[in-house]
Amino acid sequence: MRAIIQRVSSAMLVTENTKAKKIGRGIVALVGVEKGDSQTQVRRLAERLLAYRIFPDLEGRMNLSLSDIQGSLLLVPNFTVAADTGKGTRAGFSTAAAPADGKLLFDKLVEVIGEKHVHVETGIFGTDMQITLTNDGPVTFILNS
Repeated sequence: MRAIIQRVSSAMLVTENTKAKKIGRGIVALVGVEKGDSQTQVRRLAERLLAYRIFPDLEGRMNLSLSDIQGSLLLVPNFTVAADTGKGTRAGFSTAAAPADGKLLFDKLVEVIGEKHVHVETGIFGTDMQITLTNDGPVTFILNS
């Protein structure tokens, strides 16, 4: 699994058929599921999302995690994050998990994080979504499990 995470002061996700989902200070995570991913990668990514230190401490150093600040998390399924961009000028998707497998593991990630973290919002697998966010920093990382 791979996630592109952004530290945000706020974010909102909307789809055509659902109520807007909003978070305050926290992380937006665009999550891609790759072929061969399993429950092991789900648990490892969940741990990293909650514990990765990207928020400033009192001295301004990135020493605090999402759990430390009790921030919000917006998890967004995004199969393009799992794309192969190694050559050419067009992404290949042979590295991405099949849609059914991707949905199953994304849903499991939501479940695992939901057991450990208070404020989690999610996008909807397989739908068009619009995300508006205020990147705080900007601070952006790519996490691999």
